[in-house]
Amino acid sequence: MSLDTILAVARLGLGIGLLFVGALWLGRGSETLARTLGVPQLVIGLTVAAYGTSAPELAVSTEAASDHLTPIALGNVIGSCVANISLILGLTALIAPPRIDGQLIRREIPILIGSVVAVPITLADGVITRLEGAILVGCAVVFTIASLAVTGRDVDEQALAPLPPGERPSRVSALIVSGLGVVMLVLGSEMFVGGARAVAGKWGMSDRMLGMTLIAIGTSLPELLTAVVTSMRGQGAIAVGTVVGSNLLNVFLVLGTVAYLHPVRVGERMHAVDAIGLGVVTLLGIVVLRGRRTVTRAEGAMLVAAYFGFLAAAAYF
Repeated sequence: MSLDTILAVARLGLGIGLLFVGALWLGRGSETLARTLGVPQLVIGLTVAAYGTSAPELAVSTEAASDHLTPIALGNVIGSCVANISLILGLTALIAPPRIDGQLIRREIPILIGSVVAVPITLADGVITRLEGAILVGCAVVFTIASLAVTGRDVDEQALAPLPPGERPSRVSALIVSGLGVVMLVLGSEMFVGGARAVAGKWGMSDRMLGMTLIAIGTSLPELLTAVVTSMRGQGAIAVGTVVGSNLLNVFLVLGTVAYLHPVRVGERMHAVDAIGLGVVTLLGIVVLRGRRTVTRAEGAMLVAAYFGFLAAAAYF
């Protein structure tokens, strides 16, 4: 292995590390702040945890867009959405099958369908314009406000995210931790994109596939950690809410921000294969979520298999 390759891998690894720690600190600080305000578990998963775990996708995609690498940015959004709903939800079910919150099925699943439909609609003419990007970001804002307002009306004490006995977290310290997390995300995204492109260049990988595989997996690590840990703690509402909320924000916030900064232009082939694949995998996830009140291990295995099937189809076509 040449010195250049070793340095590229090291830069990639350090970038992943900074993204991971940054997302963890941002999520931890934000969640602590939300809990001191009495925010329900489902809302934490759909908004606070989802924003924190989507932060790497936002940081990496905006960094790629600023360097005019929109195939990486778009591939990251699509690849992360597919990884969330299939690989991460599937692995979570294999480790500790999460229970499904009825409110999620009634309210957020239809919005999830809308976010997936928005991808081929905005790409129908081969470009996501700045106006369309601004509309997508507006959808993210409306979704966040609606989640806080609607769920807050009907919350009961059991739905509140409990604080450990005797813990009196400081809101100031939570804000400081969140701020440090943002700094790490910014630094990590620059290193991660540069390292990933260098490694992909050695492998002869296109920017499109780089975004949907290596970068998407790297930026989805916070979602995986959050979903698995919260599910093992018996907080399935946060685990599933994080996956669904993160997908919504990936399309509305991340893709919208990228398009607003630099219009996303793609070829017809990417539109046909990647967008349709995203839709199929999402529908499979919705079927699983709308079935029983618990995602079984068998369903988890099916979702993981769907993820690798998507990658194979994207690479072949």
